[in-house]
Amino acid sequence: MFEMWKGRDVISILDFSRTDLEELFDRADYVLKSDLREKPLDGKIMATAFFEPSTRTRLSFESAMLRLGGSNIGFAEAGTSSQVKGENFADTIRMLDNYSDIIVLRHPLEGAARFAAEISNSPVVNAGDGKREHPTQAMLDLYAIKRNFGKIDGLTYCVLGDLKYSRAAASFVLGLTRFNPDRIYLVSPPQLSVREEIKDHLKMLNIKFDEKAELREVLHEIDVLYVTRIQRERFPDLREYEALKNSYVVDAKMLENAKSNLAILHPLPRVNELSLDVDKTKMAKYFEQARMGVYVRMALLRLIFGV
Repeated sequence: MFEMWKGRDVISILDFSRTDLEELFDRADYVLKSDLREKPLDGKIMATAFFEPSTRTRLSFESAMLRLGGSNIGFAEAGTSSQVKGENFADTIRMLDNYSDIIVLRHPLEGAARFAAEISNSPVVNAGDGKREHPTQAMLDLYAIKRNFGKIDGLTYCVLGDLKYSRAAASFVLGLTRFNPDRIYLVSPPQLSVREEIKDHLKMLNIKFDEKAELREVLHEIDVLYVTRIQRERFPDLREYEALKNSYVVDAKMLENAKSNLAILHPLPRVNELSLDVDKTKMAKYFEQARMGVYVRMALLRLIFGV
């Protein structure tokens, strides 16, 4: 049943059905239980092309590939590639395609991953393009919820913070539409509200959602709180960022009004939207969420390579 994954590009979370995602989660469960001395990707090469900074995504992909016996080439910023010499993006992708068996790409321009997939013979994995998509982040987010609750369906979710520019938040909300959430609360300043096309998608699928300005209004009824930072690098006007950067701060005191089994997720990095005192609570699931990123990406690589 895994043949549908072999050689597949990973561009948008919406390219994957519920069945696809459940197969991925089953394979991630297998990886978690498996003997990591097994090296099914020995001889395979992954190219990581990161035109924007990354810690967790890049290193977890590299860790996943190395744990599977493969190797990695690539660059961690555009300034170390031949683009500084004037090479165009398409030629860079063609060269990486020549040198590797799979390309993991992060780029500031929306649509860059889809364009790369059109010109590459090797599979392309979107590791974040502009403010649009971050599909593998959504995959590991959903898997972390399944590991924590044993299910994704029937829960009440709140996505908090920068819902306009955060590609992780966008992909997470779209990923939830492959399941049956009870309700999704979208909490943000009005200037950073979720994009219209995402709301249209929720409406089309008859998924209940509400937009709010205050977390306290809904904190007592949610099962999952997905926190995002206000992203300085996405603002065209830094004065607007300065005005909004402290819009929300989740701290341990606030959580006294939450459900005892609330799970708090964050794609990380955090700035000041999630207080350090939350780390000591049993609600803090974001470091475990980040750890799951290695196993989900190991599962993803195995499926794409058909092993």
